[in-house]
Amino acid sequence: MAVYAIGDVQGCFDDLKRLLDKIRFDPVKDQLWFVGDLVNRGPKSLETLSFVKSLGSSAISVLGNHDLHLIATALGIRKPHRKDTLQDIIKSPHCDELIDWLRHCPLFYHDNGYCLLHAGLPPQWDFKKTKQMAAEAEAILQGENYREFFNHMYGDEPSSWHEDLQGMARIRFIVNCFTRMRYCDGNGVLDMEYKQAPGRQPEGLYPWFQLADRKSVDMKIIFGHWSTLGFYAGDNCFALDTGCLWGGELTALKLGKSVKRTSISCAGECEIA
Repeated sequence: MAVYAIGDVQGCFDDLKRLLDKIRFDPVKDQLWFVGDLVNRGPKSLETLSFVKSLGSSAISVLGNHDLHLIATALGIRKPHRKDTLQDIIKSPHCDELIDWLRHCPLFYHDNGYCLLHAGLPPQWDFKKTKQMAAEAEAILQGENYREFFNHMYGDEPSSWHEDLQGMARIRFIVNCFTRMRYCDGNGVLDMEYKQAPGRQPEGLYPWFQLADRKSVDMKIIFGHWSTLGFYAGDNCFALDTGCLWGGELTALKLGKSVKRTSISCAGECEIA
């Protein structure tokens, strides 16, 4: 069985199909790991979500910020953004089924020495803590009172980890790490404003994966979310958001004792501005 990790699709379904053709994906014997953000901003979010769901155990997807935004929008908790392309899902007769499936996707997945998440981890979390934090938030997202979380999901605070965080503030921080973070300061305080590639960030900010004392340094982490970073292999991490939505590439990484990258150029069907 071959396992391929796939970067942010964001509704660019035709590009996804071309990439799967290029790697000769066989759903009978292969498995796809999606880094999240299956939907939004691209033209075919419904087709993408329906396809990944149809693959059953041949596909694993962690939740990204756009996936969570879709759920909140479908629940009527959040109004669509001007650039959202979610209405085909919301108007679909299968909307409830798709949203329920998406809500039960994990925030964190690990197997065969690799860890999958959408955005990042604060420096205080090791592997055991990461699993614990993901399980806490997933229990809320998948539980009977999930609407309560989506009513409190949006916001940048709290911005740092403390063991005594409680309630929705604790869950919001956990979810923000898994689905939104890029930079933090040397103490792990999250910065949600700066989104550009490393090199010219404000003084005192660091890519989360380059903090020397982060406790997840021994975890082999695959993530997406950061299109301005592009493909990155270093610090025991692999970044796979290569900006298909913005006219870049869509990337697959074949996982094993070594990794092999396959990319295709975006067909130009997705939003470029």
